[in-house]
Amino acid sequence: MSIFTHATVGTNDREKSKTFYGAALKPLGVNYIGELGEAASMYGADSPAFIVFTPSDGKPASCGNGGTVGFAAPTRAAVREFHAAGLANGGTDEGAPGPRSFTPTAYAAYLRDPDGNKITAYCFADGE
Repeated sequence: MSIFTHATVGTNDREKSKTFYGAALKPLGVNYIGELGEAASMYGADSPAFIVFTPSDGKPASCGNGGTVGFAAPTRAAVREFHAAGLANGGTDEGAPGPRSFTPTAYAAYLRDPDGNKITAYCFADGE
């Protein structure tokens, strides 16, 4: 069981973020599941687990240095698809798909969304 109920990031352009996250998260099995009023877009498998919102205090959204939201990928191919889809839909590279040294099977890719939030997809399965 996860220790989190959900994760959120802010956006200054909900349409750009919907395009980016709809494409980047699809290879991971994470889908757009609807709007939360006029302030947020929700993503998940069957309930909102990741929410992209316009800050309620009226100030511009900003990304935090050192903060990353990590998504589970079922395969290494899904990690590569996540990275490619994110780049093709307004994201920027923060770490190309490939092995990570902290465990023998770690394979990941990192992106920044159009608002600068850092996200990653990790697969811990052996091989392809």
